[in-house]
Amino acid sequence: MSTAAIQTKQLTKRFDADSVLRGIDLTIETGQIVGLIGTNAAGKTTLIKCLLGLLQATSGSCSLLGEDSWNLSGKTKARIGYVSQDFELLPWMTVQSMCDYTGAFYPQWQPDRVGHLLTEWQLPRDKRVGALSVGQRQKLAVILALGHQPELLMLDEPVASLDPFARRQFLQSLVQFTESEQNTVLFSTHITSDLERIASHVAILRDGQLAWYGPLDTLKEGCKRLRIYSQKPLPTHFVVPGAIRYEINGQHALVSVVHMNDQLRDTLAQQWQADVQVEDLNLEEIFLEWTGRLDNPADEVMA
Repeated sequence: MSTAAIQTKQLTKRFDADSVLRGIDLTIETGQIVGLIGTNAAGKTTLIKCLLGLLQATSGSCSLLGEDSWNLSGKTKARIGYVSQDFELLPWMTVQSMCDYTGAFYPQWQPDRVGHLLTEWQLPRDKRVGALSVGQRQKLAVILALGHQPELLMLDEPVASLDPFARRQFLQSLVQFTESEQNTVLFSTHITSDLERIASHVAILRDGQLAWYGPLDTLKEGCKRLRIYSQKPLPTHFVVPGAIRYEINGQHALVSVVHMNDQLRDTLAQQWQADVQVEDLNLEEIFLEWTGRLDNPADEVMA
């Protein structure tokens, strides 16, 4: 049995009285491309930093490539690539010098691959890093993270400053990077259209907890919006199994559910003498449904 690329067990992180992560259980297998989504302050960056050993967990455990995150060996660190939100670089170096300097730390550095990406992404090699635009610096940070062909790539909002064309270039490079299915990627993003192009799995953080994790296709196939038109007024305690959001107005309800199937639709139609219409959702709509709140506070999500 192969070792999971990423694993957490009841991972908790608190800053004084503020609980940012609350009991995260997550296992990401080798070869998966996982999109991490959630609202601001949901805990995405904190989770990534705990996984990388940049923050120590308050309780629980987390590991990368079979090693405890807080005690990663130099050998294991050399198998990991990371791009942070701020992607701090050395401003006095030229682009080429920055690549050479970074490559000196990695025995598996691939200068030809790096040079190809510098050319493809139109980064001037003789220009100082400090003189680059924000988008150019972000491109360089991604190239530096890919330069040693890491087994595990961790990206925190890697395309936030890129224009649409540059984002497409980045996604194409990421697809090439994972072609062998031996490389694992975890990336947080707010751009759901990018996630739909390349992710195999999705992890949704909500209020510091893992609200949902699984294959992207499963999420899109199962998460639906129901328009329920009942012949009688719906009660305030109206409950639908697997609901993540409710809007109830008299005899009409708008309900989003995690696991839609014909049995659920038939049960609702019979129980409430209702016409139940099922609507498909794109990933952006699913994200908005999941990261919103139940309009009925008495109801709980049953994922």
